Amino acid sequence: MEVINLKTPSMEEKIFVGEEVIKTRLPELTKSQKNFVVTDSNVYALYEAWFRTWFTETEIFVLSAGEEHKTFQSLYSILEKMTSAGLHRTSRLFAVGGGVVGDIGGLAAALYMRGISCVQIPTTLLSQVDSSVGGKTAVDLGGVKNIVGAFYQPCEVLVDPTFLKTLPAREIKCGVGEIVKYAALNGEIFDLLENNLARLTDFAFLTELVAVCIRHKARVVEADEKERGERRSLNVGHTTGHAIELSSGLSHGESVLYGMLLETRMAISAGVCEQEYGQRLLKIVETAIKIQPCEKLDFSSLAVDAEKARSDKKNTDDGKIKMAVAKNKNEWTMFALPFEDYRTALVNAAKNA
Repeated sequence: MEVINLKTPSMEEKIFVGEEVIKTRLPELTKSQKNFVVTDSNVYALYEAWFRTWFTETEIFVLSAGEEHKTFQSLYSILEKMTSAGLHRTSRLFAVGGGVVGDIGGLAAALYMRGISCVQIPTTLLSQVDSSVGGKTAVDLGGVKNIVGAFYQPCEVLVDPTFLKTLPAREIKCGVGEIVKYAALNGEIFDLLENNLARLTDFAFLTELVAVCIRHKARVVEADEKERGERRSLNVGHTTGHAIELSSGLSHGESVLYGMLLETRMAISAGVCEQEYGQRLLKIVETAIKIQPCEKLDFSSLAVDAEKARSDKKNTDDGKIKMAVAKNKNEWTMFALPFEDYRTALVNAAKNA
């Protein structure tokens, strides 16, 4: 078991990674206070016996699975159930699931009585390598992802790779999308992926990558908890990726891969990303996109879909679209374009993609 420490101005937390984390940490974390669990219908159906083992006599809120349920209405229902369960400021919320559960569960913990203790137990590859770490919590509103939320750090994150064994292929691919994002930022991860392109869905290889990605994110969050500088790097591929996700219905990770494909091409054309390195990164991205199941994305509506990039949280009042892009190995930068230039560059980048 590996322990990764993350210290921010608001919280000192520990991230435990390994197959023994549940039996090692849950007995301690669940004792001496009233507990509450948020999970989703997919996770609960798979692990009902697991919940009965570890959360006896605990209120369990089962959210309907899917991004479309990460709403104010769902958040209200969770908070209402927390109130009727009689939780106090000394109570603890456990978010057991993927990115949606972690986001909405973490936000519920942040809001209830102005903040109660929260433990994240991520069950998907994407949530294990990325979303469970760093304290970003949110719900969607008005067709905009994560537009309402808070930075609220969990006290612990328990990352058990055995959960990954029950994931469908699409969820594995979704998580690979975020891992490729880390390759654009971290030379060690870049080399691991470039030298193991045939192993991008191999369980042992992915398990090895989980802790490596978490260590990178922990360093970034420690340096910039509230995303005013370095933490913006973690949005590589996300400006266009979010627009594609909202327009296409693809998973978050798959959409990020397409976002990286197009934004890296745009950055190379603009001279922002070094040519030789950019082509090597594109090879990794394209290999990940081809992981099954692979649905060819229709780029014909990109000129319209680009409008959704206007609502990205990285943008400012100058009207430009802001993208975090890889510049060279271990280097990134912010790349900004006026909206019409962004739209034109996006359409050009999609040609022959």
